[in-house]
Amino acid sequence: MTRRQRVQRNRAAPAPRGASSRAGSHSGPSRRDLLRMGVALSAGALVSSCAVRSPRFIETLKIGVIGVGGRGGGNLNAVAGEEIAALCDVDEGRLAGAGERFPGATRFVDFRELIELPGLDAVVISTPDHTHAPAAAAALRRRLAVYCEKPLTHSVHEARTLRRLAREAGVATQMGIQIHANDNYRRVVELVRSGVIGPIRTVRVMCSKTWSGGERPTETPPVPEGLHYDLWLGPAPERPYHPLYLPANWRRWWDFGNGTLGDMACHHMDLAHWALDLGVPSHVSATGPQPHAETTPAQMDVYWRHPATESRPAVEVSWHDGGARPPELAELGLEGWGDGCLFLGDDGWIVANYDRHELGPTERFVDHVPPAPSIATSIGHHAEWIQAAKRGTPTTCPFDYSAALTETVLLGIVAFRSGASFVWDATRLDARGAPAAQELLRRPYRDGWSL
Repeated sequence: MTRRQRVQRNRAAPAPRGASSRAGSHSGPSRRDLLRMGVALSAGALVSSCAVRSPRFIETLKIGVIGVGGRGGGNLNAVAGEEIAALCDVDEGRLAGAGERFPGATRFVDFRELIELPGLDAVVISTPDHTHAPAAAAALRRRLAVYCEKPLTHSVHEARTLRRLAREAGVATQMGIQIHANDNYRRVVELVRSGVIGPIRTVRVMCSKTWSGGERPTETPPVPEGLHYDLWLGPAPERPYHPLYLPANWRRWWDFGNGTLGDMACHHMDLAHWALDLGVPSHVSATGPQPHAETTPAQMDVYWRHPATESRPAVEVSWHDGGARPPELAELGLEGWGDGCLFLGDDGWIVANYDRHELGPTERFVDHVPPAPSIATSIGHHAEWIQAAKRGTPTTCPFDYSAALTETVLLGIVAFRSGASFVWDATRLDARGAPAAQELLRRPYRDGWSL
C-alpha cells in the first residue's frame, strides 16, 4: 500500500514512524555534480527565462497548500478563490482549523504525500526555510506550478537546483515577496532606471529587525499532542523537541533558518536587484560577532560587489541589520528613515521603504518631474501567479529571478559563518580560496529526505 493510500480523506494521518525509513537519502550534490547541472551563470547576472510552456488554459486551479498557519494562513487566504484541493500541516490542530474552512480538501501531515495526490495543478509552500527546497523540488518534478515563500531555499545549491528544475518544468513559479507588487517599488525602479541620480555605484540596505539565538536547550519536554515533530524536522539533523524551535523561533537556528538576513533581505534587497538588474555577486564579505555554531547573530553587516555591465557601473550593496546604520544616512540628514534602501548615485540619492520614497538632495530636485510610469500596476502578487498557472503569462518573481536573489542573500550567510571574504565564481559555484565557505554552500540531508 502506498503512502497516498494510507491517508484517509479529511483527516490527519498518524505520523509515519521514523522518516529515516524513506528511501532515496541524498545529502545534496557535490561540486562536480553541481557543475554537471549545466547552470552556467555569469558573475553579474542571470538570464531570465520566466515564460511558462504549454499553458492548459485552466479555469480553476486545484491547489495544494503546504503549511496553513502563520504566513501559510495568509497565503491560503490569498488563493482561496481557487479550488483548495489539499491541505498539509504537521500541526493537526492548525490543519483541522483550515480543514473546517475547506471541507472538500484532502488533509495531509506529510507534504510528500500531498504532492503525489493526482489531479493537482499547483502548490503553495509556506513551511520553515529548511523544507522549502525539498517540497518545491518534488512539486516541480511533477510539473506543478509553485508559489514558495521567501527565502526560496536554505542553501545556495538548493537555489541552483530549483532554478534548473523550474526551467525544465516550464511551469508558473513565484517567490513570496509580496511587496514586489506594490506601486511604490515600481516608481522607485523607474526613477533608478531613468538615470535621474546618475550612475549608481552604492546601495545601502537597512533592517532594524533582529533574530538571535542562544544555546541549545538541554530540557527534553514531550512533543505536544497532534504535532508531527519528526516531519517538521524534515531533512534537518535530528534533535529532541523543544518549544524554542517552533512554531516561531526556528529562524534563530542555523539548522532551520538564516536569522534576520534570511528573513528580511529578500524583501528589502529585492528593490535594488530589480532596479539595477544585479543578478549574483562577484565578491562577498561579512562582519559581525563571533559566529555561533547553533544560532544566528543579533547584528550583521554584509557586503556584495556586483560587476559592471554594459548598462551600469560596478555596484556595492551592503546590508545592516539589528539596529546598525550605514554612515551615509547621517551624512545626508536621513536619520529619520528606518528600514529600506538608499541608492547613492553620482548626481544624487534615492531612499525608499515599502510605502514611500524620497529623492535628494532636495534643492536639486525641487522641480523634478517623475518619469511617466512604465511598469504596469500589478494585479496582485498571488494573482500574478494564479494567472500564470492558468494562462502561461509571466510572473514578476519567477524562480529564475528569485534564485539569484536568494543565492546572493545566502552567500552573505556563508561569508559570515565561515569568516571568509571570497571571490564568487558563479559559473563554477566556487568560493575561491575559501574552503570553509565552500563547505557551507550545501547542507547534508537527514536519512529519508532528498532534494
